[in-house]
Amino acid sequence: MNTRGLRSQLKDSIPVTGLCPQSGTYGVPDTLRKGFSSVKNELLPSHPLELSEKNFQLNQDKMNFATLRNIQGLHAPLKLQMEYKAAKQIQRLPFLQSSNIALDTLRGNDEYVGFEDILNDPAQSEVMGEPHVMVEYKTGLLMIMDVRLCHLYSMLVLSDFVR
Repeated sequence: MNTRGLRSQLKDSIPVTGLCPQSGTYGVPDTLRKGFSSVKNELLPSHPLELSEKNFQLNQDKMNFATLRNIQGLHAPLKLQMEYKAAKQIQRLPFLQSSNIALDTLRGNDEYVGFEDILNDPAQSEVMGEPHVMVEYKTGLLMIMDVRLCHLYSMLVLSDFVR
């Protein structure tokens, strides 16, 4: 008897990737479901500082961890990384926006106001999916078995992208 469970059996038996075609009718890309294709995203950074700005938080964390390790030892950055991981896991239901105030406080960003706090705020997004479908997708209960559900699936992927 297979003890892996019904959910894993369903995931193994139903191929999800082959249901949504990569391009629409007559080979035209489906911009409604996949978004606009941009050549800019495939190119190298246009300015030398663009890559640095994109990886700023990662570089800042690495520098802080190295300094912390030199001053307090190996345990301090490991403890801080565990706290970061725990703070990232605290979220509301998928259809509600999380403020991630615990993570901002740990990183010291709670007193800083930047463009990312005002512009492109996910709470003010025009995209809002069905709450029940979003929760089922996040928990792994939703199985895409119909081409008509591909639209809902694309909204879920888009809502993950907006976050």
